[in-house]
Amino acid sequence: MTTLKTRRPTGRVPWPLILIEGGEKSGKSWACAQFSTSPRIGQMYWIDLGEGAADEYGAIPGANYLVVEHNGTWAQIQGAVDAVKAEAARAAAAGEPPVVLVIDSMTAEWDLLKDWASDKARRRHEVKVRKYNAKPLGPDEEPKISMDLWNEAGARHRKLMTTLMTFPGIVLLTARGKEVAALDDAGKPIERQREYRVEGHKTLGFDVSCWIRLDRSKPGTVIGVRSVHVGIRPGYDDPIELARNWTVENIVFDTLQCAPAEAHVRDLVAMQPAEPDDDRPVSGPPANRPTSGPPAALSAAATGLLHDLAQASDETGLRRVWRAAGEAVNEGRISPAEAEHIQGRWKARKNELFPPAKNPGNDPQRRKMFALLGQADITDRDERLAYVSDIANRPVGSTNDLTDDEVARVIERTESFIAQQTPPAQREMEMAG
Repeated sequence: MTTLKTRRPTGRVPWPLILIEGGEKSGKSWACAQFSTSPRIGQMYWIDLGEGAADEYGAIPGANYLVVEHNGTWAQIQGAVDAVKAEAARAAAAGEPPVVLVIDSMTAEWDLLKDWASDKARRRHEVKVRKYNAKPLGPDEEPKISMDLWNEAGARHRKLMTTLMTFPGIVLLTARGKEVAALDDAGKPIERQREYRVEGHKTLGFDVSCWIRLDRSKPGTVIGVRSVHVGIRPGYDDPIELARNWTVENIVFDTLQCAPAEAHVRDLVAMQPAEPDDDRPVSGPPANRPTSGPPAALSAAATGLLHDLAQASDETGLRRVWRAAGEAVNEGRISPAEAEHIQGRWKARKNELFPPAKNPGNDPQRRKMFALLGQADITDRDERLAYVSDIANRPVGSTNDLTDDEVARVIERTESFIAQQTPPAQREMEMAG
């Protein structure tokens, strides 16, 4: 029986994660750059994604921030955030003024992930065209993005947001926002109705602790805030109008009352898969006790990998975490001890998702299917998924998702494909043999 562990709430203000959104030229990036002049903060790091304002705003009197260089790939962007987070943790432990991270903008971040998914879907379709004579896409036709690609894009965004939500310092995020046509439940525009929309991942507003909206034609407003010091009751209180001389510094230290000496990282505990020995009583014989555990303190990269592993629900997710862990080891972002711990957790998660007794790989029909796919030279994973998706007439993110009937259809189609590729004389010899 699990012993209940409880504690009293501390009442301390966590480090703020602030979203500043609005239309074009409404002052979002300017507000971030102006914050770097504050004597109450430490080093500010600026990750520019698709905005290009970082260099120019360095001319603001007193501006003091460092532009983080990257090549636009997701790996470098996430790696840069991890590195800044590590520096923020060091500064906080040393009692130094808080590190500030600016990401300008989260609209471009989600556009990057959508483009990644679209490019992946296009390459899958090109494989189907080349291998299986599928109809090519028209010049203005976009590929259909399958659910597994959307899930992977969402998982990457969630990993980034988890890193930011547990950042031991101040984070400012910008995003574009505008009024668009309102849509009904079927996705069709509603005549003469408009609604305001933040351009970014749909959960962005949920994850931040303070949401500010700026406008070129009227004063900005605090749309929502998670704080006991600011009274905005949804459905009762109007958004707070910002004063003409408002600053991010005032919001952070005066409105939210963030005190660097007392602020803490948001208590965000990720769900973890069960360990093989979790259900064993620790008071049992020494041989039954766990012989090893996680390293004393996990790095941000290792924590992020374990979070992704906990979210993995299929073969695709497991493969993604395995590849990411390998890259983290090669780049020195996780230690050998952390790598060993993650490997053990990965195997436990795999066994949890696919118990050996129920593992589809033990099914004779599925083994036959894989043997035929190999014989047909359909060995590339993307090609294989595109091929079986075409036969199943639905997006398939993993061959483990195939039903027994679909496996039978794949076998039948592949046998026919192999027969068509085999010269008649060879077929006659094989039949005679």
